[in-house]
Order: sequence, then structure tokens, then C-alpha cells
Amino acid sequence: MYETTYHRPKTLAEAGSLLAKSDEAKLLAGGQTLIPTMKQRLAAPSDVIDLRHIEDLKGITETPSGGVRIGAAVTHAEVASSDIVKRQLPGVATLAGGIGDPHVRHMGTLGGSIANNDPAADYPAALLALGATVVTNKREIAADDFFTALFETALGEDEIVTAVVFPKAEKSAYAKYPNPASRYAMAGVFVAKLGDGSVRVAATGAGQGGVFRIGAMEQALGSNWSADAVAGVKVSDGDLLADIHGSAAYRANLLTVMAKRAVAAAG
Repeated sequence: MYETTYHRPKTLAEAGSLLAKSDEAKLLAGGQTLIPTMKQRLAAPSDVIDLRHIEDLKGITETPSGGVRIGAAVTHAEVASSDIVKRQLPGVATLAGGIGDPHVRHMGTLGGSIANNDPAADYPAALLALGATVVTNKREIAADDFFTALFETALGEDEIVTAVVFPKAEKSAYAKYPNPASRYAMAGVFVAKLGDGSVRVAATGAGQGGVFRIGAMEQALGSNWSADAVAGVKVSDGDLLADIHGSAAYRANLLTVMAKRAVAAAG
């Protein structure tokens, strides 16, 4: 690795100030993406700003409307074991418990995952399917507007994710087909029936542009919430990923299979 300056701010304001002063700074949350990238010399930040010790970025609370607010520095393991999340959003708890291995789950964070927007990451599917809101140190961004492209989000250069607010959901579940080696999703589907009765379905791991919603499945589940309703929905493979692990057609089929499993798990 190369020379870099490590910062350990104690407040969000201090972190924001450090970020604004440097054109080449990188934020460190869990380090599951940044550190390997730096080791491979694919990133060369002049400054690394560690967010893990800022109390304002921690904690899981229930909102007055019955939703859940999760701090950006909350780890996957904390999300998976949270009684609040398991009660209100069981699909999110299941998703978090299936990320990587125990080491990754105890280091990786919600904020780091969504800010990186890896096309095979799990959390983006949950945010998009649940219609969550990303809270930053400057504004609030709807999940529909947050994920813009592969490894790209609507975040400004001086913006820090502070929390994610999930609305109340009647039903939620997630199912994925993981790559046997990396545990990243080759195809993952999150299904949600929200408090207002609307249905949203989001897929990760398969799209060339990253996470996306599956409108045909939303329509099918809106009139008949059952695994059978999505069994006949075929996802076009025109915009899906193809690599050594699976063709676009293979991933298209996986999306239907995972959607059926997610709906069955939601009950």
C-alpha cells in the first residue's frame, strides 16, 4: 500500500469537515470494499476518514409510524440479530444474516454497502423494494432516486450517509442464490407488501445497471400474493449480467425461482 493519512473523527460534523477539506479522501465504514481496493492499488486516497466511532451513525430504533431507522454504521450482524428488525422487517433481518461470512457481517455496515452500490450487494434490493429513505448529513433521498448506476449513487462528493429509514411493511422477505465462493448474490429478490397495500419487488446481482424493480411481478402479486402468481413471470435477459458464473438466461430463470421462494417465505 502507499502513504495515506488516517482520521478518526468522533462527530459527524468533524467527519464532514475533514471530507470537505480533501479532494482525494475516502470514507471508511466497515472497510470490506475500501481496504481490498486499496491493497490492489485500485484506490489511492490521500486521507481515510473512519466513521465507525461516531455515535450518531449507530443504533436501531422503531419510528412512530411503525417503520425502522437503522444507523449507517450499524453492522450486518447487528441488523440480523435486532429484535426490532426481526419483528418489523423480517426480510431485512434474513438478508443481513446471509451476507458474506461471520467476519464480514461483524465488520461490514449498512451505510458502507449502499454507498458503494455493488451490483451484487444485498441491501440495495431491500431499500428499493421497501421504498426506504436514505438520510445523509445534508438531505433525504428516496431509494428510487438513490441508486443511479453500477457503483454509483446520488450522493454528492461531500455527502455522508447517516441512516436508512424503512417504512412499515405488512410482509417482507428476501431470497438469493449466492455465488458459492464469494457469497455475493448471483440473483437475489426482495419482495414487500407495504402498509398501504402496495407491492414492490426488487432484484440484485443480475442487472447490468445494478439493482432494479420487476414491474410484472409487482403487478402479479398485487392481485394475488402467492408464489404461484410469480411462477409464470419471465424476466427478460436483455439487460442482465452474463459472466463465467452464469449466463443472462440463467440469471433470468434464477430471478423467478428466487421470487417464488421470497414470496413463500413472506407468508
